[in-house]
Amino acid sequence: MTGQDRIVYKLHPYREALYNELHTRPFYELSAPHQISHLAATCEDPTDLAEAYQWLCELCRRYQINAPQPDTVAFHENFGEFVVHWERHAEFYSLTIMQPGLNPDNPFHYTAIDLLPEDWMRKLPGSVIAAFHLIVGQQDFDVSPPVLTRYFEGHPIISSLGFGDGSQIFTSFKLHGDGFSRFVVHNNSLNKAQAGQLVRRLIDLETYRLLTLMSLPIAKKIAPQLLIMDKQLAEILTVITNLDDTNSEKELLEKITRVEARLESYRAESNQRFAATKAYHQLVLDRLEGLQEGCVIGYPSLSEFINRRLNPAARTCEAVQIWMDDLSKRIERASDLMRTRANLKLQEHNRYHLEDMNRRSKLQFRLQETVEGLSIAAISYYAVGLLSYLFNGLPLKDWGLSKNVLTAACIPVVVISIWYLTRRIKRRLIKDHSED
Repeated sequence: MTGQDRIVYKLHPYREALYNELHTRPFYELSAPHQISHLAATCEDPTDLAEAYQWLCELCRRYQINAPQPDTVAFHENFGEFVVHWERHAEFYSLTIMQPGLNPDNPFHYTAIDLLPEDWMRKLPGSVIAAFHLIVGQQDFDVSPPVLTRYFEGHPIISSLGFGDGSQIFTSFKLHGDGFSRFVVHNNSLNKAQAGQLVRRLIDLETYRLLTLMSLPIAKKIAPQLLIMDKQLAEILTVITNLDDTNSEKELLEKITRVEARLESYRAESNQRFAATKAYHQLVLDRLEGLQEGCVIGYPSLSEFINRRLNPAARTCEAVQIWMDDLSKRIERASDLMRTRANLKLQEHNRYHLEDMNRRSKLQFRLQETVEGLSIAAISYYAVGLLSYLFNGLPLKDWGLSKNVLTAACIPVVVISIWYLTRRIKRRLIKDHSED
């Protein structure tokens, strides 16, 4: 009986996935010399990620390699002449090509990505955001200033020690003639595991650095519009205190609504991007810390260069997001103020209407009482007339009675009876209405 068979308690459905999460994207051992090419492509449409997986399967079929499972997050496989490392992320995927060895005289002339089929490369899904070559040289690899100047096509070079003094990293953070950025790692004393960790951190650093900056153009586009909306809101708040008619309030409320609609469209466009920037920026800082940098005399360090340019960009995006949130709250308060004014005016208007209705009700009640009195007189008149006809048919003379006297005597009785019946009916109607 295995240990799994002896388990009698209930297991959480995410238990195995949570255990495997830490091993989803492991470090791989890397020997020197080595040349690496890396691509990261963003996928605006979720179907692009599925298409990227299918395109990876197509590459596996060409080289007769077992394709990964559809839910694969990271795929690492030896294709013979080169090794492919493919990863799927939330909004992008990455493709890393690794090949042992390099040409010490011109290591960037023929790179690892040149090993992939050209027709396959032309149809890669998504939009490539990161593209760079990385070479790892041995201790005898020449990294003298003239050679580095040639490698980086004359661009200013940035350098740091990695993992203490176990390696030295060179880059320019610039695009070169082939459209790729470049990194050179001079391996002084790193073993294969350490070299793999260093290369992985550099790949993550450059990829996340570019993804962090993706929201900067959005922030630069939105900021001037926020300034305009801020001024419009200030003008609206100034005008609110001087409003004197309903038309002006309606017009002002329409202006606030238009400003609010524009702001919400900007927030919908940028909120996800700004949240991603915050996460990617933290990943960049984590990767920089993981490099265990040391300074190289005569060169600016990677941390110094990245923090000098990346941190202000990330803070700009954060400031724009805070500005939008603040503006949204102020617009909401202005709208509440306008609605409060409208409600107060409506209540005042309703009060006048109620007073007017009350006056009309009193007048109607008096008129009703007058009509009621006339109705009693009219009904009494007709009732006495009917009694008079009745008396005409009776032998009053034989009984010693006078018709006129008898008719006159009936008038008070008829009037009082009709008045009593009218009052009784009126009270019954009022009672039934109150119960309803």
